[in-house]
Amino acid sequence: MDALEMIRTRRSVRRYKDEPIPKEHLQTIVDAGRLAASGCNHQPWHFVVVTDKAMIGNFRAVNTWIVEASAVIVVVMDPKSRWWVEDGAAAIQNMMLASKALGYGSCWVEGDILEFEEHVKSLMGVPAHLRAMALVPIGVPAETPHPKKKPLKAVLHWEKF
Repeated sequence: MDALEMIRTRRSVRRYKDEPIPKEHLQTIVDAGRLAASGCNHQPWHFVVVTDKAMIGNFRAVNTWIVEASAVIVVVMDPKSRWWVEDGAAAIQNMMLASKALGYGSCWVEGDILEFEEHVKSLMGVPAHLRAMALVPIGVPAETPHPKKKPLKAVLHWEKF
């Protein structure tokens, strides 16, 4: 599948089959995040890959469906970087596209984590000066949603708004 087709067909998946993901695939996915663009090449990220089902169960507090995932990547960012949010977003998008390329579904869980950030940081042993920005659950999709997207003509403007 080419990159544009992957972008067109990637969806946020929240239901997964109970199948493990090979460590090599998880490394490839995280490597895609590592290779994302970052402001002034600061690369203010760390990625904690969780595959232990008991540990994944601890993410139930963030959102109950996460426990179905075969793996969860905790995206940890250094807020000393001026562009840590944008850089984290780029890394997450790369990892979601890499997941799709390898045949997995994923979902970006950011808003839900804010209330539980200290809980997640404590579980993962994240140093106090860093931020747990997001969780990226990954697994073999049990379903693929098909949300309606706005048509291009509704969002594309030429020369002026």
